[in-house]
Amino acid sequence: MDGYRISTDINEMDFDVIYQFISTSYWAQGIPKTTMRKAIENAFCFAIFDSDNNQIGFARLITDRATFAYLADVFIVETHRNKGLSKQLVSEIIDHPELQGLRRIMLATRDAHGLYQQFGFEAINAPEMLMQIHRPNVYKNG
Repeated sequence: MDGYRISTDINEMDFDVIYQFISTSYWAQGIPKTTMRKAIENAFCFAIFDSDNNQIGFARLITDRATFAYLADVFIVETHRNKGLSKQLVSEIIDHPELQGLRRIMLATRDAHGLYQQFGFEAINAPEMLMQIHRPNVYKNG
């Protein structure tokens, strides 16, 4: 990761970069700024910075840091893709000392299965056990 570094210090993170990307993503398009800020403040966040200290990537975990985590909002900005940074980011998350011993880490992805499979993620064995309340238009109604 020459020239790049990963931080979990929320005070270093650039909310505008995060919001710009997430609010136009397929999974959270139109998310209100207040909702995104609250999501960041209540999660365990990771950010990647370039050599000029510009934030170029992000991921957050919704977790109790003891038994369970849900990985969300993973991204690398377009100009820094294809450099292995998403792999470095996921590796850092999986190996982080505060996340060892978790019984389950989950995520949802439309198009990055290959990335996550490299770290042991697999399709749900018994999807009939899982339930959800899914409100795909919640950001459009508020």
